Amino acid sequence: MTADKKSVLAILGSPHKNGKTAAMMDIAIRRAEEKGYMVTEINLYEKNISFCIGCRSCMDTKICTQKDDIQEIAKHLRECQIVFLAAPVYWANVPAPVKNLFDRLLGTAMEETGTFPKPRLPGKKYMILTSCNTPFPFSWIFGQSRRAIRNMDEFFRTAGMKPIGKVVYAGAAAEKKMPKQVARKIERCLK
Repeated sequence: MTADKKSVLAILGSPHKNGKTAAMMDIAIRRAEEKGYMVTEINLYEKNISFCIGCRSCMDTKICTQKDDIQEIAKHLRECQIVFLAAPVYWANVPAPVKNLFDRLLGTAMEETGTFPKPRLPGKKYMILTSCNTPFPFSWIFGQSRRAIRNMDEFFRTAGMKPIGKVVYAGAAAEKKMPKQVARKIERCLK
């Protein structure tokens, strides 16, 4: 991926490569490719990403000092124009590999200034895709999907990125096929 081309980094944070969340990502990727974007796909469940050790060296170096697959992800994140993040709802939050990704990208995403964090990825855009077994409106009322989106939003906003869309597929467990309105919402995010 090079910075001079229209590029998307598509991060799948689900253990199910053929699940509902992955199906949402497939729609987003197809739409991006139709719009002329070069897409780099990353499945977090296939990557070797150690846990953050809290050394905070990344605040100075802008990259985690642990040597694993986070360096590749950080490179793609710095070079792309748009990030798609697809993650299911686990206990009203994101799955552990997604939270670990955020922890490990601390210095890539922000700089400490002593008062308020300074973003290190301004000008980039992001789209959040999430599926939830709880049906709508209960998924929103009880905070299932809302809290997961808030968690993902916090990382991207702190990094200085702007949203192009947030799509929830509520009641996913009861559906055999993704509702057309969910697919249309995903497609509309990338104009």
